[in-house]
Amino acid sequence: MSENIREAEALKRLSERVETVKGHTGFYYKNLVTGVTAGLHDDESFLAASVIKLPMFLYILWKDAEGELSMDTRLRVRNEDKVPVCGAVTLFTDEPECDIRTLCRLMISLSDNTATNILMNYCGIDRLNEGFRAMGLEKTHIERLLFDSKAGAEGKENKICPRELGIILEKLYKNEFISEKVCKEAIDTLFTQQINHKLDGKICGAAPIAHKTGEDDQLSNDVGIVYAKEPFVICFAGHDTDVYAWETVIREGAYELYKAVEG
Repeated sequence: MSENIREAEALKRLSERVETVKGHTGFYYKNLVTGVTAGLHDDESFLAASVIKLPMFLYILWKDAEGELSMDTRLRVRNEDKVPVCGAVTLFTDEPECDIRTLCRLMISLSDNTATNILMNYCGIDRLNEGFRAMGLEKTHIERLLFDSKAGAEGKENKICPRELGIILEKLYKNEFISEKVCKEAIDTLFTQQINHKLDGKICGAAPIAHKTGEDDQLSNDVGIVYAKEPFVICFAGHDTDVYAWETVIREGAYELYKAVEG
């Protein structure tokens, strides 16, 4: 297959632009048709923010498939469990009881922080990290609950690695993670993502994108699969950065790559 010059040029421009943004920034890219792969700082660790919810979701789908837990199990959300939005659960005036599948959908689609902490406590941080390692995620790990200010003050932070997440997203695309059924549920849920101003910021729905975002002070991440004519994985991570400038790079970089592979 002949080299796609537009794709190569778009990747070169993207690498140059990522280098110009202050802070710790990087990306991983793979064309899922041709195998063209590129990245910058893609094998390094980054602060996760809400992108940690993606491997958590995959762990839960895996354990449900193996019968170690059930998506139908109902968990009560106590008032003391509620943490600030994003999400919906914290807005309930009572203490709702939700099944694990609903909590997972809220965790991914609305990036629900309360749902995430409920699931993190239910699964256990040590078991989640053990599962991450079994999935091939060595640099992606959990150290604390969301909004745990005491743990944060102690320097405990959840981390992701763009390349690791890119590889597991490719497995989802190829139906190679656990089973075809698990991959379909994972991708169908990632398609419901409601925070769409980054990867989809310029693509604007022209191609479906299965993705998960993360945001915090001076931090912005977005990792996913863009279903262009030649689908590709793209994983952006950045912290200690100028979020406006960094998200501009994400939007424009994803769009240029989309146009390059659309033909």
